[in-house]
Amino acid sequence: MPNLESVKRRRGVVPFTGLCLLAGILVAGTVAPAAIGAGLLSNQVSDSVDAISAQLAAADPPLVTTVTDRDGTPIATLYAQYRLPATAAGIATTMKAAIIAVEDRRFYTEGGVDMQGMLRAAVNDSTGGALQGASTITQQEVKNYLINVVDRNDPAAQQADREDSLARKLREAKMAVQLNATMSKDDILANYLNVVEFSGTVYGVGAAAKAYFGTTPDKLTVPQAALLAGMVNNPSIYNPYTHPDKALQRRNLVIDDMVTNGSIPASYAATAKATPLGVVPNGPVTPSGTCMGAAPDAGFFCAYAESYLVHAGFTADRLATGGYTIKTTLDPRVSQVTKDAVDANVPTTQDGVANTFAVVQPGQDGHQVLAMVANRNYGTDPARGETSTDIVADASNEFGAGSSFKIFTSAAALVTGKAGLDTPLPNPDSQCFPAPDAHGSCYTVHNDGHYADPITLADGLATSPNVAFVGLESQVGMPAVLDMAAKLGLRTTLATNDAGRTPDPKSGNPQFSQPQSQYFRNLLSFTLGNSPVSPLEMANVSATLMSGGVWCPPNPILSVTDRNGNAVPVAQQACERVLPQGVADTLEAGLSKDTTSGTSAEAARAAGWSRPDIGKTGTTQLSESVAFVGGVDDYAVSSMVFADGPHPREICPGTPVHLGDCGHGAFGGTVAAPPYFHAMSQLLAGVPDKPIPAADPAYLTARL
Repeated sequence: MPNLESVKRRRGVVPFTGLCLLAGILVAGTVAPAAIGAGLLSNQVSDSVDAISAQLAAADPPLVTTVTDRDGTPIATLYAQYRLPATAAGIATTMKAAIIAVEDRRFYTEGGVDMQGMLRAAVNDSTGGALQGASTITQQEVKNYLINVVDRNDPAAQQADREDSLARKLREAKMAVQLNATMSKDDILANYLNVVEFSGTVYGVGAAAKAYFGTTPDKLTVPQAALLAGMVNNPSIYNPYTHPDKALQRRNLVIDDMVTNGSIPASYAATAKATPLGVVPNGPVTPSGTCMGAAPDAGFFCAYAESYLVHAGFTADRLATGGYTIKTTLDPRVSQVTKDAVDANVPTTQDGVANTFAVVQPGQDGHQVLAMVANRNYGTDPARGETSTDIVADASNEFGAGSSFKIFTSAAALVTGKAGLDTPLPNPDSQCFPAPDAHGSCYTVHNDGHYADPITLADGLATSPNVAFVGLESQVGMPAVLDMAAKLGLRTTLATNDAGRTPDPKSGNPQFSQPQSQYFRNLLSFTLGNSPVSPLEMANVSATLMSGGVWCPPNPILSVTDRNGNAVPVAQQACERVLPQGVADTLEAGLSKDTTSGTSAEAARAAGWSRPDIGKTGTTQLSESVAFVGGVDDYAVSSMVFADGPHPREICPGTPVHLGDCGHGAFGGTVAAPPYFHAMSQLLAGVPDKPIPAADPAYLTARL
């Protein structure tokens, strides 16, 4: 074992007056202009050191942020620098001895600077030669802290931290002396080993031990420690994966230095040098550092949680460097069961077809997101069925949710008194409706099939005739319908344009220059759901109804704690009552017929489904997108199947669901509803039925 005590000789103290003496020697050996330069240099050093020292004291090194599910099980790590901190006691003696032997043999006796080396470097610099090294571990700690921590986001400052100048050396030296006077040698050494780079994104000995050897820093052997100590001089050149021969040569040199320094006996060195590099295969092995490294059922959820925190005031850099523990609301059982359901419906690599599924827990004091999954996985390889877009949270379903948008028209009609659940609505096979702005031709709508004429609002919600709902929308008015859609949950969706992107005011096309909330003011097609929509927000619409008309933001966060275990507050929008309780109950009652006598009833019977629930299917005109939005018990759900490839076509039912030319393609009830029945049947097995609220008699008939 290394004998570190043999190199811990009496600790010397070299005050900064030694540096002043060094400057005097330098000036005495030069002509007047150089002396003037030295004076300016002295002022430069004095003016900057105190400020930089304060920055050093205030800046915490970047640490890995851990994202967990609601049970505390990690689901992802976020980082800019992969660093796992280690205490002085948690670093093996082998590692300490190796780094001292190769980088600074007088570490325990010097006062933070090597005066002989500094003098040699200063004289060489003053006579025009290249600035030489002579940095102690304490000086390297200062330099690495500046580069990797304080100035890590400032390339110009990092360049100054690396420049070959006497000013930089003297500044570094003074800070090293200050550091040496205020910290123990063991803590300085531990800090250095925690901040130094070991190649790529691997920083600090804790991360290096795990990434290169699959171990912890307290268990590093002599050959392992020597390899890591040798790398810090030049992590690229001595990388054991890209330059194994150079890495081996460098490692063995460090082992020889350990013998010279008295850390290990010469007899042991031969054995250590004969040991293979022993690094883990295909390394260094590190987590991805983004949500794309999460499990297949957690990637989209993780991405949404990260985005949610950014909107709450955290920056992406803060999340990637803060060393937080982010405990999310993700329910691992719900997430896995729903992921299995969508994968069974549409395989991950199925060409051109995506199936998203979101689950939100209703409540009047919060809407926790329990699962956000898709048959696609969150990643960058399309050949493996991956996508880098959060297709569950974003308004990425550009074809829309179809007739499930009739929920908004119905809610607006109930609130304004234009209709009640039992109100008969005119419902001819087709009708041409005047444009809301009284300009242009009328909007012609056809029913897909034959329906009762007139038809009650309740029966219309179950069977979904287009003419009746466009007529009702025309009576209620587009502003009221759009306002209701926003209140119930489509807040992010309606802020995007009709391509699902940020509106571009410079675009001459209203479709792209305006948010949907403005663009659809004069378009009665809105209730037919042919516009981009967020699947997560549609699930939250159900949660709002199931919460008695109380909207809350879909929240993915249970808690955030910092690197020291302290709670960090997360700003959140307050919940709002957006519907009277009676309207919410009545609308739920109206939506309760879909799985018993409506558009998803056949699929419900095929699945053996008989639970009381709410639901509304949706199918776009060309069957390029179908949806089921509803909920049961304490689960508010949206299941959406849509064309997601560069050449969208009709979606066809089958095993599996696929693109094709099937004549009369998929419907929400035939393709989007089955994953809902599949997943909820498993999750609620053995759980007693929870009844749907009864309609409020005040909202059964029109009140105007």
